[in-house]
Amino acid sequence: MVNIIQLAREHWALALVPLGFVVGCYFDRRNDEKLSHFRNKSKLFQRELRPGEEVTWK
Repeated sequence: MVNIIQLAREHWALALVPLGFVVGCYFDRRNDEKLSHFRNKSKLFQRELRPGEEVTWK
């Protein structure tokens, strides 16, 4: 048990870096979902899409 606590004290940064990456990916995907609600609603992308044309912003 003492070995695990000592290991955690010595290598805490090795646990925080991957955790920060995962949290950052979560917030990035959440922000992308929020922005996708406004897809093709701005003045720049207001035109109608041609048949078979993909959306301008994925």
